[in-house]
Amino acid sequence: MDLIILLPIIAGVIALAYAGFLAFRILKEEEGTDEMKSIAKAIREGAKAYLNRQYRTVFIFAAVIAILFVFIINWQSGLGFIVGAALSAVAGYIGMNMTVQANVRTANKARQGLGPALALAFKGGAVSGFSIVGLALLGLCSFYLLFQQATLMVGFAFGACLISLFARVGGGIYTKAADVGADLVGKVEVGIPEDDPRNPAVIADNVGDAVGDCAGMGADLFETYVVTALAAMLLASSPAVFLKFGTNGIMMPMIIGGIAIFSTIIGSLFVRLGKGNSIMNALYKGVIVTAIISVAIFFFINMYITGGNLGIFIDVIIGLVVMALMVVITEYFTAYRYKPVLTVSEASKTGAGTNVIAGLGMGLRSTFPPVIVIVAAILLSYYVSGGAASPEMGVYGISIAAAAMLSATGIIVAIDSYGPITDNAGGIAEMAGLPAEVRAVTDPLDAVGNTTKAVTKGYAIGSAALAALSLFAAFKNEIISKGFAFNLTIDNPIVLVGLMLGAAIPFLFTSFLTMAVGRAAYQVVEEVRRQFREIKGILEGTAKPDYGKAVDIVTKAALKEMIIPAIIAVGSPLVVGFLLGYQALGGMLVGVILSGFLLAIFMTTGGAAWDNAKKYIELGNFGGKKSPAHAAAVVGDTVGDAFKDTAGPAINPLIKVMNTISILFLALILIYALF
Repeated sequence: MDLIILLPIIAGVIALAYAGFLAFRILKEEEGTDEMKSIAKAIREGAKAYLNRQYRTVFIFAAVIAILFVFIINWQSGLGFIVGAALSAVAGYIGMNMTVQANVRTANKARQGLGPALALAFKGGAVSGFSIVGLALLGLCSFYLLFQQATLMVGFAFGACLISLFARVGGGIYTKAADVGADLVGKVEVGIPEDDPRNPAVIADNVGDAVGDCAGMGADLFETYVVTALAAMLLASSPAVFLKFGTNGIMMPMIIGGIAIFSTIIGSLFVRLGKGNSIMNALYKGVIVTAIISVAIFFFINMYITGGNLGIFIDVIIGLVVMALMVVITEYFTAYRYKPVLTVSEASKTGAGTNVIAGLGMGLRSTFPPVIVIVAAILLSYYVSGGAASPEMGVYGISIAAAAMLSATGIIVAIDSYGPITDNAGGIAEMAGLPAEVRAVTDPLDAVGNTTKAVTKGYAIGSAALAALSLFAAFKNEIISKGFAFNLTIDNPIVLVGLMLGAAIPFLFTSFLTMAVGRAAYQVVEEVRRQFREIKGILEGTAKPDYGKAVDIVTKAALKEMIIPAIIAVGSPLVVGFLLGYQALGGMLVGVILSGFLLAIFMTTGGAAWDNAKKYIELGNFGGKKSPAHAAAVVGDTVGDAFKDTAGPAINPLIKVMNTISILFLALILIYALF
């Protein structure tokens, strides 16, 4: 048992140490010219100012919740909530901070060529990846050692989920309001490049990459990692599973995560350009090596801790295969070398309307292949784990597949965070007036970054679906263990009502987010127009825009607009649970998982297809940047921005917040049901 506990703890410490080593190496690199340093400083200050204000606002809210947990539930939940929230915030902050440090250094490294710039950008992303898995493993192990009971760790998971929700919602509104506002005036109305320093919203746009894509994704995958592991731990505590594996079954998801850390360190060393200079292939080499080494190591570890249980070993393979398939499917629908994006690009030739219609169609179509993958994974992992004889063992097998899928978080986050770093690097290169050969390096890096960000969102959504199913199974087990009947039949009107309400929640939730982006973008558009109109000489390059005004607008908008979506996520399960009962709440959780999974894929994949359709035209296809097709594609991209970077990704924490708070308050809901 001691050895089993030590493995993930040692792995977590090594992950944080390796992240620190990479950060030290990055910070030793030169930032470039004085102009590059000045631009990078403005982005850095804007990102830190926003995230500090967001965290101050959220932690007031979090302190109140923690106190309520202590008095209403138990002190363990209150403590866990605060620690989970703090670690999630730290994970997001590390991702943001490394982005605003690595961006300018990547731009400077681009002077030396594609290989050096790729290596530096990937290292910047790897700092975030290793920090997330290191913090998550140490947090999980520490709380398990402290409480020795998985049910007392749900507060820890809920704290991580809530911060992730705020980070995703607030950061998503910030980044897309700035991006849409900058594009609609700069690109469409004035006809200047995307990162032109004459655009008053350009700094806010670059800040948004850090606070939305990096801080948001960091907090998102931290909580997904934690929730997935905890779901497996909860299921391992059920009688059938505990009788078979004992505490080894509870430790299993952390063991899998610890093994993956060692594999990821080795895999990251394989990320380098090969023949043909394919950036995507270079990144995928790291993912493939990580998966292969993880399977090989786990084979021997599994022999030791389960006596060579073949079902658990196959579950791990299934999880890693799901990860690979989700990556491949998402790339197919979002990379501009494949038919879906090319179709959207070609539709732009006849205007914005046909571009939007094509993007919607591809987004809708992209939901079906992931469903087939997840369905196959659920059935396979259930039955190979012995689900036919013991449903508890089968559901535990599903949770192990989900944990294995999430074990690759370190390398997946690395290739995701690489995207915002290269995006910022390209912006800095353009704003600083670096030679065209530098943009010839940063542009392809940025284009691939759009695909890697989409791939990571697809990965996060798929893992969220499996994790949520495991959480729901834990919710059901908790009800049965308290002696209550639990049968979700749709001929029960209470269950049907809960199911329909749950299915509707993601649509209501995302409506607030997309509208928030629109309102904030409107303010940015008006401000950019005002500056072009009132500050003479901006477009001629003889006067400097007031960048701070746009930053202030989107900061205030993001902090204000994230409140109602958070209330929906936290409040709706409690309202349904106490008013309609635990059966209706069970139906609600099923509904939100199913509709949320599909809606998230539709929005994130469709949005990325619109984005890369625009990028494909900007490469000189269908008339290039000055063509009507490009103007139409920009309109489609502005629609897709709110989809792929704000509303779609925020559904992940929504699903898990609703599940975790339902488990936390389940005992009170059941007591209330007796009266």
